[in-house]
Amino acid sequence: MSTVTTSEQSLLETIPNQLLIGGAWRDASGGATLAVEDPATGETLVQVADATPEDALAALAAADEAQAAWGQHPPRERGEVLRRAFEEMTARADELALLMTLEMGKNVAEARAEVLYAAEFLRWFSEEAVRIHGRYMTAASGVGRVLTMKQPVGPCLFVTPWNFPAAMGTRKIGPALAAGCTVVVKPAQQTPLSMLALAEILQRAGAPDGVVNVITSSSSSSVVKPLLEDPRLRKLSFTGSTEVGRALIAQAAPQVLRVSMELGGNAPFIVFGDADVDAAVEGAILAKMRNIGEACTAANRLYVHESIAGEFAGKLAERLAAMTVGRGTDDDSAIGPLIDDKQRQKVAELVQDAADKGAKILTGGSPVDGAGYFFEPTVLTDVPESADLLDEEIFGPVAPVIPFSSEDEVVASANRTEYGLVAYLFTNDLQRALRVCERLQTGMIGLNTGIVSNAQAPFGGVKQSGFGREGGFEGIEEYLETKYVAVAL
Repeated sequence: MSTVTTSEQSLLETIPNQLLIGGAWRDASGGATLAVEDPATGETLVQVADATPEDALAALAAADEAQAAWGQHPPRERGEVLRRAFEEMTARADELALLMTLEMGKNVAEARAEVLYAAEFLRWFSEEAVRIHGRYMTAASGVGRVLTMKQPVGPCLFVTPWNFPAAMGTRKIGPALAAGCTVVVKPAQQTPLSMLALAEILQRAGAPDGVVNVITSSSSSSVVKPLLEDPRLRKLSFTGSTEVGRALIAQAAPQVLRVSMELGGNAPFIVFGDADVDAAVEGAILAKMRNIGEACTAANRLYVHESIAGEFAGKLAERLAAMTVGRGTDDDSAIGPLIDDKQRQKVAELVQDAADKGAKILTGGSPVDGAGYFFEPTVLTDVPESADLLDEEIFGPVAPVIPFSSEDEVVASANRTEYGLVAYLFTNDLQRALRVCERLQTGMIGLNTGIVSNAQAPFGGVKQSGFGREGGFEGIEEYLETKYVAVAL
């Protein structure tokens, strides 16, 4: 018997389950469908179209056909499309949150927060659409003038992940549409519903046919590869694992595509001895447990000064042990399921590896029996340097606490990774804060806070966490080319 309620089923029936190509909703050319699963139960929620390579090329053709007109569309009107979509998203935040919870697992409160965060990218870039600048200046020699103009890159392909199914879409779509680019979006097969709902909202907001196209598919490689080989595509933006990102960069090279990559993370969370322990614990819960730990920004290694490490670990374990694990639609559920059994198994293996090598489990440490893909909130201490979870992205509710003794030691440990997305730092010493912020090899830092995501700020990493920035003033530049005109005068 299905655990989906009547109201939940009614919501699912309002969401498109076809491909959006050239302004029309249509079935996959082969008629195939893919199942969207509820990770809290393992049950199928709904079937959506399973696109073929031919469908993908049709979507690109539609985007290419719409590109010239959209690129010349008045910037103010492009912005108004985004603004209207922002308003509808915020007005429908509750139902969009429930939809996200059903397909992804996070609790409804977190899902609602994501919907509102996602909508902010539409509002921010609706305002940036009219602030695309060029320049006009006298040449240094005094002879002639230098003129520059910004123009849209052209048709873009977005490959988005399952962990933030709304925000990772608007973070790309917002600046692209503001800049005058058309888009083809390939959402993760686990969580296509939020993107399909968003596409319909953008249609109603006035996005012309072909400006936004969505292809859902059970095989990302089969629909993405032919697009990367097509000269009509001019930009790829991907959010996901570093392993897949490397492969996509290689596939994009023959066409010399503009590429933005937001890849994996291994975030250090550093707490110095002068920090407020309770505030640091609260920050750690935000940085670690947001999205069930399934976030590239999640705190992966918690380095705490030896003078307070025991107190910190004990308080953190107490807080996590009190968290209720359950279906995200339950009012008292703080921790929902992981996305699928494969991910839960990976988390279990990382915890077991650490325990086998001598780590102590203060709380949690095991999968939860029964339906769905739940894992207990977990705190580990005495974690050896050889533990795999210090090198790999955990992507689950597991917090390893590692003591340190000096600033130099912890900075070296924090930087000892191929990743460089985000770091967190708690201290009340201003000079130390600025000094360590300068030394950490990451694209973002949370200073005395466990959250860095903000539509007004540039999101992105260094090293093998990728390149390019999303959000902020910088975000729209990813979708603009600079043209220089030498003027004889």
